[in-house]
Amino acid sequence: MRKFIVLAAIAASLTVAACNTVEGAGKDVSSAGQAVSDTAKDAK
Repeated sequence: MRKFIVLAAIAASLTVAACNTVEGAGKDVSSAGQAVSDTAKDAK
């Protein structure tokens, strides 16, 4: 679990660093949320 949290934090920091605008950050968060939703639907 600890490794997952560390990897998630690294991924989040890289994603935020890659965004130059607030709009870009919003799109990235939206994409991540969509991926989680899709994975949850597949797991059903």
